[in-house]
Amino acid sequence: MVPRSPSVNEELRRRSRERLLQATVELVAERGYEATKLGDIADRAGAARGLVSYYFPGKRQLLQSAVHRLMHLTLEAALEREPRSDDGRELLARAIDAVLGLARDQPRLMRTHMAGILQAEGFIRCPEQQRLAELLRGTVAAYGSADVDTDYPLLRALLMGAVVAVLLPGAPMPAARLRAELFARYGLDWELGVPPDGGPPGGTFPP
Repeated sequence: MVPRSPSVNEELRRRSRERLLQATVELVAERGYEATKLGDIADRAGAARGLVSYYFPGKRQLLQSAVHRLMHLTLEAALEREPRSDDGRELLARAIDAVLGLARDQPRLMRTHMAGILQAEGFIRCPEQQRLAELLRGTVAAYGSADVDTDYPLLRALLMGAVVAVLLPGAPMPAARLRAELFARYGLDWELGVPPDGGPPGGTFPP
């Protein structure tokens, strides 16, 4: 039997990790965080249970990486969808809509993710988070920022705050209103990105 090459082994490891991340997103969205066990994730991914602990130190770290991967893929698809655009204002609008769309479409998953970030483990840096950061930084640069190192963390904070506001139990804010406020802050036309039905809420855009 011919040994596999290092590149083949690396690709197999990448695929195993991707399957674990996808299984985590699916199961937490279906069952919630506490009801999702690491063994369930391995079984859904068709992977050996030992691989979970090989790739990730714990379930919270696995979840953050899984959600960051979902956010990266969702944002990438939004930025690259047809018709393609290199207009920085359009790209920023798409980015805002993509993140708010995840809060709308995956409330249990995103609420669990945000709760984990606000707990003791805090914000976990991982390859998936780095890819997400690169996309957002690139969007900020395309928008025309003269200081990406300052403006990127601000955009990230504003998006995180908007997600929390959409998902706040008992007192959620309408996503359309939050979108309007973010668009107003960055001087974006309501028609950019993927506007929801109807016009912007009143009182949010400068004359």
